[in-house]
Amino acid sequence: MREVLPQLLDWWRSGKSVGMGTVVATFRSAPRPPGASMLVGPDASAVGSVSGGCVEGAVYDLAQQVLDSGDPVLQRYGVSDDDAFAVGLTCGGILDVFVEKVDRETFPELDDIAADLEAGRPVAVATLVEHPDPGRVGRRMVVRPGVDASTGVRGASLGSGRLEAAVHDDALGLLAAGHHGTLTYGPDGERRGEGARVFVWAFAPRPRMLVFGAIDFAAAVAKVGTFLGYRVTVCDARPVFATASRFPGAEDVVVDWPHRYLAAEEESGRIDQRTVIAVLTHDPKFDVPLLEVALRLPVVAYVGAMGSRRTHDDRLARLREAGLTDDELARLRSPIGLDLGARTPEETAVSIAAEIVAGRWGGSGEPLARTSGRIHTD
Repeated sequence: MREVLPQLLDWWRSGKSVGMGTVVATFRSAPRPPGASMLVGPDASAVGSVSGGCVEGAVYDLAQQVLDSGDPVLQRYGVSDDDAFAVGLTCGGILDVFVEKVDRETFPELDDIAADLEAGRPVAVATLVEHPDPGRVGRRMVVRPGVDASTGVRGASLGSGRLEAAVHDDALGLLAAGHHGTLTYGPDGERRGEGARVFVWAFAPRPRMLVFGAIDFAAAVAKVGTFLGYRVTVCDARPVFATASRFPGAEDVVVDWPHRYLAAEEESGRIDQRTVIAVLTHDPKFDVPLLEVALRLPVVAYVGAMGSRRTHDDRLARLREAGLTDDELARLRSPIGLDLGARTPEETAVSIAAEIVAGRWGGSGEPLARTSGRIHTD
């Protein structure tokens, strides 16, 4: 929803109704992830995408029907390869798309949610997309850390205190991980039951990328990090190099000793399991104290360090002398990046980004032409 939110808000604030289709679950080689949304506006225009063009036509028609009836629909596309080809999902994947009518009456919380996103506050939106009682489908609740779930749409939230309590706890977990997802329960919120499905948009603040070392490679890494959706910080102890004008791709440029800055960020709670760290200094006086801190962080997604193989060997020896264990050293990706044969700063940034993406989703880094089986991992 985030990617179509500006247009959705314009229509919502003007009092108009919009048809919205959202991918709530995917199987096999589905082209778009859960949370991808498409709008059908009051002027019959289409905004956004649920499949990269494969089934947009079918979702468009369904959204127009939902706008007329007002009844939300959960539709599966691509049950088999033949069916997928019939609706245009030629990749053979499977999508569950929830299509609903959105306006001030059905989604009164939208403005407040938009304000949370603008301010960078974490918020989750849980929508009941499947239930034995059709009258409860489409109800939703809003979950904010430290705050009880707000009253949902169409009456008393999801219609069951037990279900609301279960969804509230699970939505907070999705928020912490920064992932959208569909949760399955019994009709009354039974943990081991089925029949009720709830889709959760988990709008966590952007994950952080911390780039240490104000060098030309850092500028390229900052740019690609922003492109991937990270909030990028470049940090260096040398004020003559750590300037905003040299790093337009970074949101923050900090002048501080790298290890001191990282320790302070951890102490303040601004490091989480989605944070990625790229150490580009390849100077022992900077990167050894920094890596001592980074490799001992309890939660972090990625720690990579630039340098030649000789630099890497020397760095490992220094870190062992500093007391780091083999398990801690095993978390270090060094030399940083995948083997793409990269030479320029931009090419090197791509190789670093590729390693981060592969680590996030469990990719092998091998050319797809040399692999078999599913392309997208769970």
